[in-house]
This record gives sequence, structure tokens and C-alpha cells, in this order.
Amino acid sequence: MSNGVKQSKALKLPAAPQVQLENGQHELWTGEYYNEGIGGQGGLFDKLNEECGVFGVYGHPDASSLCYYGLHALQHRGQESAGICTVDEGKFHYYRGMGLAKEVFTNENLHPLTGSTAIAHVRYSTAGESKLANAQPLVFKYREGDLAIATNGNLDNANIIKRELERKGSIFQTTSDTEVMAHLIARSEHDDIVEAVKDAMNQVIGGFAFLIITKDRLIAALDPNGLRPFMIGRLGEAYLFASESCAFDAVGATYFRDVQPGEIIVIDRDGFRSERFAEGSRRAICAMEYIYFARPDSDIDTVNIHSARKRMGKRLAMEAFVDADVVTGVPDSSISAAIGFAEQTGIPYELGLIKNRYTGRTFIIPSQELREQGVKMKLSAVRKVVEGKRVVMIDDSIVRGTTSLRIVNLLREAGATEVHVRISSPPFMNPCYYGIDTPDRKELIAAMNSIEEIRKAINADSLHFLTKEGLLDSIGQGSAGSASGYCTACFDNSYPTEIVDVTKVGCACD
Repeated sequence: MSNGVKQSKALKLPAAPQVQLENGQHELWTGEYYNEGIGGQGGLFDKLNEECGVFGVYGHPDASSLCYYGLHALQHRGQESAGICTVDEGKFHYYRGMGLAKEVFTNENLHPLTGSTAIAHVRYSTAGESKLANAQPLVFKYREGDLAIATNGNLDNANIIKRELERKGSIFQTTSDTEVMAHLIARSEHDDIVEAVKDAMNQVIGGFAFLIITKDRLIAALDPNGLRPFMIGRLGEAYLFASESCAFDAVGATYFRDVQPGEIIVIDRDGFRSERFAEGSRRAICAMEYIYFARPDSDIDTVNIHSARKRMGKRLAMEAFVDADVVTGVPDSSISAAIGFAEQTGIPYELGLIKNRYTGRTFIIPSQELREQGVKMKLSAVRKVVEGKRVVMIDDSIVRGTTSLRIVNLLREAGATEVHVRISSPPFMNPCYYGIDTPDRKELIAAMNSIEEIRKAINADSLHFLTKEGLLDSIGQGSAGSASGYCTACFDNSYPTEIVDVTKVGCACD
């Protein structure tokens, strides 16, 4: 075949338009508009989506500016909306908008956000309707004054609580789990806000990191299993909170420590104090943070993400060596693992795939011929690197399988003689109920098919996934030592909490 594409028909992937290519079918991307699929479900890159990131400041005169730069560092965790809320002498000031932080905030709308206490939020990009009402932080009237909340995570029993509260007369303005938490706080019998927050936290199930500000204090809390990453930084006398440590680097702050599972931290004029709203349960930080979501320059529970991913690549090479000419990683999250694989095997690492970082959304609808090139707007194979070569393609996960098929075929079209796919995680087989936007289980290719069937479906010469044992050994032990634990439910169906609402999958913001 002159274009180098060979396509197995052993397994049908999720439907997409097809165009005849000589002796085979090549599955192509099209959508409502030309370069659809920056994030969210159903786009070109069939990747999982984190739902949001949070950032908070207490005790710094430029709190809103720090939040702005902190959100820039956390932008990979959400591109749908951004918001900042400050409190200055008991008065709340906030601004929220749809889009990237740099698009939402200007000098004009940042200037009024005065005060030394602030919380901020970025929300992930959805494929459906954008809702400003769900942009965070959410601000509420409370009997003790205003209250603002920002959340990273998902409350599995939010819908159940919401229905019960509505029967008791509560009226909801958003579809966000965060509003559920606000209603629980408002309905608490405790007048003290800290006790009211504890009361609310003990009624919810899931993975969550909360930042709450009142007129005179900041409150931070992490779920009893520590499912979501959440850490504390210092900048002079100020305290900072963030979903990832890279946000501290962006503002010149230093990492202090991680928020502990079941811990509630209160900062006010009396200083910093730590309490517990629940005893720590099975420690289970999300393994996908290390595999895919977090930035390589972040540390989570004192484990550096880049180093962990390199170890995953090295372990993958030991578990599934293949003789090849070139190793390449699917940008960006797989590059560290690809470097590790190359170092372990001695096979040269090359930039065989290049990602176009400047493809925003546009409603231009071109001809079908141009639509058929949509995949190449996002990702290109470097012909001079892969032509005539046996290529090992490293990726971090396979969700539906559509992305892997497209990338394998890109490499073949560029002249690769063999494409061997290695995945730096175990097969993704189960939906997440703790804040990762995942498809239904029936749409997860590994849940319904054998590895050999997946290999044929993605048109690879060979396919191997990292074992669960290899993954955990690669991450290593964090600051908790032997007590460090990870949530691997998406691989092994072992959920650290009771799942009470199987329809409550993914983002807490929708």
C-alpha cells in the first residue's frame, strides 16, 4: 500500500466518518466545526479531562494578582472558565468569566479585586453548553455574612443530597456540587462556620479539595481519602493553597506541605490551625495525576511527576521490550515516559510527533476534503524521523481507542514500517466518580475487549500496558512512607469509597 496504512477491521471503534484509502478504511475526525476538540468529550484527542484546579491566598496584599498567575500555572487543569474572589475588610469582590485566565482577566477587572485573602478556580473544558452560572468561585449569602467556595473534585452523593434539600425547600441556581455544599453549610445547626463546614463535609462522599473564604478567614479541606491533590505554600508571611506545586513556583512561593486526608485548615487573625473533620480512611490519591493530569514540574506528596513518569517508562521497557529504531512520545504527558523507555533500552528518543499548540476553536466549516485533514491540524508526524523506521510510540492511556488509531495511522502515513504501542498505565477499564470526566464503561475500549483486540483496533504491530505493580513501584512512596496509597479504581475496580450514585461520573461543575 503506497501510503503505508494498514487497517484491521477486527473491532469497531466509536463511529466516525470514514474515507476510502486504497485497500483500507482510515477513520477520520470531523465535528461541528473544523478544529473542534481542544478538550472535553468527543473531540480529536480522546483523552480524559480533569475538572478543575484551585488556588488560594491568605495574608498577602496582592492576593488577586497571585491568584491570576497561579491560575495560569494550573490552566492545564481547566480551560472552560476562570474566576477569582477576594475579601477586603469584610467586603467580597469577585469576577468570573468563560475562557482561559488570560482571556477572562484584564487590568480593569483585576484592579477592583482588592484584599489580602482570595480564592480562585479554573474549570475544565466541556463539549456541551458553557455555563457561566457554574463558573467558580461561587459566592453565597450566609447568615454570618458572605461565603465563597471553590472546589476541585466530585461529590458522589451530591444528587441524592440535592433532591432531599429540594424537598425541604432549598432552591438551586446551578448544577454544581459546590452549591450543594453551600446549602449544607447554611442548614447546619452550628453557628460557628468551622463547625458548620465540618458538619457539611461529613455528609458528603467523594473526592474533593475545598477552599472557602468568609469575611475574616480562609478554610481549606481535603476528603478523608486524599483523592485530589492539595498542598500548602508559603510566600513571606502569607499562606497559599494550590492543586499543584507548580503554581507556587509561578508566584515565587515555596512548598510547605500537603493537606492531609480528612484535614480542615483554618487561617484567620489568630493564625494557622489544623483540625480534623474525619478520621483518615484508606489513603488513595488519584494515580492518574501521576500518569497524565499533573504538570511534569509539579510534586505531589513529595513525588516529582516527571521523575515518576520516567520510571514508568523504564519499567515499561523492562516489562515489554521490543527491538526498534526510534522511541517517540505522544505530546505532552507521555514524553517523560518515552524518555525513560529510551534510556532503559538504549533506543534513541526522537520527536516523532509534534503537537500544534495554537489551534483554537473556529466555526469555519471547510470542504469535506479539508475536514479529512482535521487530525493533522492538531498533531503531525515528523517524516524524516520515522520514515523507514520501526517506531515505539509511548502514550499514557487508551480510553476509547480512537486517538491511538489516528496517531498510529499518522506514523504509518509518514513512512513508519512498524508501530509498536506501549502504554505507561494499566488498561483503563472503569469510570471515575471522583472528579475525572470519563465516558460510560461501555465506551471504554479496555473494558469490553482483550489487549489483542485493542491492538488490532488501533492498527498497531504490538501493544503492551504497564502492569499495576509496575505503576505503583514507579510512583514510589510519598511523604507518608509505607502508608502512601493510590486510587487505582479505573484499572482494578477497587473504589476507596462507597459508590452511591453510579450516574454521578466526572465533573462536579456540571
